[in-house]
Amino acid sequence: MSIYFAYLPYDPRLKGVTMLESHTFFSKMVDELVEFSEYDPELAEGIKWLDDQAQKKGITFYDMVFEVLYKHDVNSKAKEWLSTRN
Repeated sequence: MSIYFAYLPYDPRLKGVTMLESHTFFSKMVDELVEFSEYDPELAEGIKWLDDQAQKKGITFYDMVFEVLYKHDVNSKAKEWLSTRN
């Protein structure tokens, strides 16, 4: 008898590796978005605004992008939950 896992079992020794991979993926995604903004004036304006907000808060640009995306995700899930409640 063999047991196959659809996902690898959690291994706390790999926590740092997984977090590093996630951070690297996120950083590359943001970097590509910034590069693409060269061809999209509206996106470039939004990135400049985000950078200004990050500087005002004293956080990195990447932290600001994460914060905005996280808040958007939370708000979307809350709206979805509210719409299914009724």
